[in-house]
Amino acid sequence: MAEIRAADVAALRKQTGAGMMDCKKALVENDGDMEAAKEWLRKKGLAGASKREGREATNGAIAVAVEDGVGALVEVTCETDFVAKGGDFTEMVDHLVRQVLDTGDADLSAQPLAGDPSQTVGDAVAQLGAKLGEKVGLGRVVRFETDDGLLDGYQHVQNERGVIGVLVELGGVDPSDAKAREVAHDIALHIASAAPRFLSRDDVPADVVEKERAVYEELTRNEGKPEQAIPKIVEGRLGGFFKDVVLLEQGFVRDPKQTVRALVEALGGDATLRRFARVKVGEG
Repeated sequence: MAEIRAADVAALRKQTGAGMMDCKKALVENDGDMEAAKEWLRKKGLAGASKREGREATNGAIAVAVEDGVGALVEVTCETDFVAKGGDFTEMVDHLVRQVLDTGDADLSAQPLAGDPSQTVGDAVAQLGAKLGEKVGLGRVVRFETDDGLLDGYQHVQNERGVIGVLVELGGVDPSDAKAREVAHDIALHIASAAPRFLSRDDVPADVVEKERAVYEELTRNEGKPEQAIPKIVEGRLGGFFKDVVLLEQGFVRDPKQTVRALVEALGGDATLRRFARVKVGEG
């Protein structure tokens, strides 16, 4: 094996714009051959990667798919809206959500790309970035699977690509029941719009509750309220906080007088809202 000198690594980096470790690996893989290493980097989509590395990838696209008791959601990020709505980009997002749905693995980056096991998903995403000239990355990936629940998903499309993705699971219902399916979809739409952070009060971390409580106590004192009245006022304000961030306590977007909990309970029996996921491009 040829000796890989630091000067060669630096020279390759200068010529290709790839990262130092990638340049070293390219030279190792190609026995020190500079031209072969350049081609290797190009094929991996790593040439120019270091130039793109510091850029902000706050745009992108989301795809959602639900099929046979499995739900998948995939986000791929990029720099501009123009690239995010392009055919090559949206095709990659759709391909990856199908892979998550079919393979059962949400840990995508190191997995072989479905349809082309000669490269990993990470490699394919890097190559897409090289082709499009932007910083492109694999964002959040979510996969739900259920044996006895009802899954639903929603993809909010804006400017020709998905920008918000939602998965939701109901339990204690017949997955074939039309009313239950309607409620599950209504809740998915609600989640996209209302952006809850937690399913129930029990899911809100204690430190988050205490931080809110401290803010409300100081606010109430600064308003000059009587000291003996402060605890009750603070609890009332905490209740308002929970109504804002807890899904089950939010007013349903189509009928704010009815909570999401009441919407689920109206299905009767053991109907429960088990879990949800919401991803919005750029918020990760």
